[in-house]
Amino acid sequence: MQLLKHFHKLSIHPKNASELKGLILQLAIQGKLTADWRKQNPSIEPACELYKQIELEKKRLINLNKIKKEKGLPRLSKEEIPYEIPEKWNWRRLVELSSINGGFAFKSSNYIDEGARVIRISDFDENGFKNHKIVKHLYSDALKSYVLEDKNILIAMTGGTVGKSLFVDKVPELMVVNQRVATIKIFRPINEAYINCVIPTKLIQDVIEEAKNSTNDNISMSNIKGFKIPLPPLEEQKEIVRIVDVFFKEVNQLESLTKQHIKLKHDYVASALHQLATQNTKTAWQELTQHFSTFFDDVTNIKKLRETILQLAVQGKLTADWRNRHPELVEGQHHASELLKSIQQEKAQLIKEKKIKKEKALPPITSEEIPYELPEGWVWCRFQCLILDIEAGKSPKCDPESANLEKWGVIKMSAVSWGNFDPNENKSLPIGVEAFAEKEIKSGDFILTRANTSELIAKSVIVPNSVRPKLLLNDKTLRINFTKNISVQYLNLYNNGSQARVHYKSVSTGTSDSMQNISRDNIKLLKVPLPPLEEQKAIVEKVNALMGLCDELEHEVNTGKQQLEDLMQSVLREVFEGKQEVKHDTLPMAAEPEGVYVHGN
Repeated sequence: MQLLKHFHKLSIHPKNASELKGLILQLAIQGKLTADWRKQNPSIEPACELYKQIELEKKRLINLNKIKKEKGLPRLSKEEIPYEIPEKWNWRRLVELSSINGGFAFKSSNYIDEGARVIRISDFDENGFKNHKIVKHLYSDALKSYVLEDKNILIAMTGGTVGKSLFVDKVPELMVVNQRVATIKIFRPINEAYINCVIPTKLIQDVIEEAKNSTNDNISMSNIKGFKIPLPPLEEQKEIVRIVDVFFKEVNQLESLTKQHIKLKHDYVASALHQLATQNTKTAWQELTQHFSTFFDDVTNIKKLRETILQLAVQGKLTADWRNRHPELVEGQHHASELLKSIQQEKAQLIKEKKIKKEKALPPITSEEIPYELPEGWVWCRFQCLILDIEAGKSPKCDPESANLEKWGVIKMSAVSWGNFDPNENKSLPIGVEAFAEKEIKSGDFILTRANTSELIAKSVIVPNSVRPKLLLNDKTLRINFTKNISVQYLNLYNNGSQARVHYKSVSTGTSDSMQNISRDNIKLLKVPLPPLEEQKAIVEKVNALMGLCDELEHEVNTGKQQLEDLMQSVLREVFEGKQEVKHDTLPMAAEPEGVYVHGN
């Protein structure tokens, strides 16, 4: 059985815990967890004999007026049997095995400061009772049939949590049940905890999903009474409960250990990345690389690593060795201050030629604004110092489908939101609408979103060389044109890094996080750490190499995740498609007691 064979492997992922418990219960009520036990106990009394005792107990309770005689439900036909069960098991309806009652409709005027506690849908979950309201003592006598008892099972009959259940092993105090909560009181000598194993399974929950009212999410009392229950012999019920308890404890223990492991791992990664960013980068990096496969085995930590790489890059910490090897490329005419002067001269000439407009001078960067100290040869400047001009596109009413290569398309914001340019994210320009060809997107364009979520506002991409023709900017995307004496790739790295994110979030406007806007003036205010041109190129090369490493790590994580998912799906198919069902002969329908279809009596 794959679940048992790969149990520990499947348990190491915290998200698998609840699904594993569901699989354990499903195997339990199919008799697959007790197959060996049955071989060792061949002489156990079959469930049909147990049912005779249940019938006697039911008659006794009816005679004592403790329960009412139920109307008979239609017998289970052969076609209604969900799956094969082991020899000596029976299929029964829940109403044959228990007394099932709804709660009492208490009014708000019934509630006072002391008395019997009222159990409502919101007052319980799988972990036990939560909040309660209280009713007057006098109601406890009048509402005896609604009093909760030990070993009862509660089921929510309405609301968003319809179908949730609670096994009440021990009632802590006098409690009565409110309306729309069903109370299941199991007849003896059935093991109540076994029935509790059946209720949360797919066998029952699928029935609840099917029965729910699409408007109100309700299930009826008749739905609950009609639940089909696979009934094992009494001793096997006890063994099933014992095995399930062992498995559940192991799942909980593994889940707890896994969560502790993940927390320790995240704490280590946070500490290591902090050291990487604040201390000797070379030494910290060497120490960290020894543990890549151990600590960067989930997407969250790899994302943090990417962010740290970008932070180190724009602080000059990735190219410290490069500067030591090339001192001549960071001083004199190669100093970033000289690069700025040449850019200013280029812009002045373009203004003189009326190719770009003269800009309003921005305030200089003060010492208080500088977030960190730069290496020798670098300078701080405003984004405006590096920009020749900024242009926006247009957003005519378009057809919703993407444009083919022969048609003009207007890009959507999603084309530039996720770090890579996606030409398929576009809408078709309608026939008869003239294309604004001057806004056509070209290879190497630096494009930025001026309207987006708070997380994605002002995110930028560089259009690849292989871009398709006939794609147009929309009015919420900006194309920023820079001087040729700058590495656009370096600016893109910085613009998508944490320092730029802080700036854009502080100056964007909007009524909600889901849609923020940013002006061109505020984009131009961004503070940029500017290295010498050759170092900009070295930074880009270094970052690309390290991002390639992150891509490999992420690929390994996703491959492992997919393998685990494939294994889980394989286990699910084995459990729910019954590939290894227990085969046995069945008696003809005529031999069965009325109202039930029984196997192997």
